[in-house]
Amino acid sequence: MQFTFHNPTRIHFGAGQIARIAEEIPANARILLTFGGGSIHRNGVHAQVLAALAGRTVLEFGGIEPNPSYETLIKAVELARAERIDYLLAVGGGSVLDGTKWIAAAVPFVGDPWDIISRQAPVTAAIPLGAVLTLPATGSEANGNAVISRHSTGEKLYFGSPLVFPKFAILDPETTRSLVPRQVGNGIVDAFVHVCEQYLVSRPGTVVQDRQAEAILLALRELGPAAAAGRSDPAVLAGVMWAATNALNTLIGCGVAQDWATHAIGHEITALAGLDHAQTLAVVLPALLRHQQGLKRAKLLQYAERVWDLRDGTPEARIEAAIARTEAFFREVGVPTRLADYHVDAGIASQVAERLRRRGDLLGEARDLTPERVEALLRSAA
Repeated sequence: MQFTFHNPTRIHFGAGQIARIAEEIPANARILLTFGGGSIHRNGVHAQVLAALAGRTVLEFGGIEPNPSYETLIKAVELARAERIDYLLAVGGGSVLDGTKWIAAAVPFVGDPWDIISRQAPVTAAIPLGAVLTLPATGSEANGNAVISRHSTGEKLYFGSPLVFPKFAILDPETTRSLVPRQVGNGIVDAFVHVCEQYLVSRPGTVVQDRQAEAILLALRELGPAAAAGRSDPAVLAGVMWAATNALNTLIGCGVAQDWATHAIGHEITALAGLDHAQTLAVVLPALLRHQQGLKRAKLLQYAERVWDLRDGTPEARIEAAIARTEAFFREVGVPTRLADYHVDAGIASQVAERLRRRGDLLGEARDLTPERVEALLRSAA
C-alpha cells in the first residue's frame, strides 16, 4: 500500500468559531461571499460572518442552487473578474461549496471554463477560498472535489483539483439548528454513502481505514435518527457534522480501492428527474449492492457483522439482511429508497443507460457495470 495524504484545510470546529474568519483571510483581500437561497440571513449566520469581516471589502453573490448550475455560477465568475476578487468565502452547504470551488478555478482559467468539467482541463491556478459550513453532508468543506450541473445540456459532472481545497473551514454545529428534516436526512444519507463507496469494495481493505469507516457508519447509525427527528442536542449536532466531514476528507480513502458507481448513476437520475442528490443515492446503493454482491461478498459480510451486528444465518442471508437494514435506515431518516416513492417511472433506467452508452462509460470498481447492467439494477429499484 502506497499513498500520499494531503489535506491543507484548517478546521475550526465548535460554537462561536465563525469569528475566526478574521484571522484566516488577509486584511487587504477583496472578498466575494457566496451563498444559496438566503437561509443564512434567517439563521443569523450572515450577520456573524459580516461582523467577523467588519472593515473588509466584501461583495456578495447569492442564489447558488442545490445541484449548483453552470448558468448561475458563470455570473459569479464574471462578477469576480470584473471586481478583481482575490478571495472567496462560501457560506452554506455542499452545493454552495462545490459551486464556489468551480468559481475559484474558473476565474483565472484561460479559455472556456466549462472545459474544467466537461473535458477535465487541468486546473493550474485558483482563487483561494474558505468555507463556513451550515449543512453537514458532502464533506466538501475538506476536499478538492465538486459536482456541477449544466441545465442547457442536461449534464451533471465532476471535477477535482488540490488547488480548490478550502484553505480553512468553520464548522459550528449550532448553525445547523434551523435545518428542515429533509435537509438533515439527505445529509445523513449522503455521508453514509460516501463511506460505503470507499469501504464496500472487493479488494481487501486496510485495518485502520476499515475501522475508521466502520466508526463513521456506526456514528451515523446512532445519531442519524435523532438528528432527522429534530433533536437539537449539541452532541447530536456535533457528531453528525463531524461524521460528514470525515466521510469525505480523503482520509478513509487513502491507499484503498474505491467504487463511485452509486454517485455516477445518481448524478444521471438527478439530471433527468431532478431528485435530490441523496434521494438518488438511497435508491441506487441498495440495488447496486444486491447486483454486485458476488464481487463484494467478503466486504459485505464484514459490513453485516461489524456495522449491523449480523452473525447468524447463511452468508447470503446475512448480506441480504445488511442491505435491508441499510434501506430501513435510509427510510428511518426520511429518505425513501424506491424510484416509485419519488413518482419516477422505471423507464428512467433506459434513459440513464443510454446516456452512459453515449459517453462510453463503464462503472464500478471492476469497470464491469455496463449500461445494460446499470439499466437492470435500476429497474430492480423501481
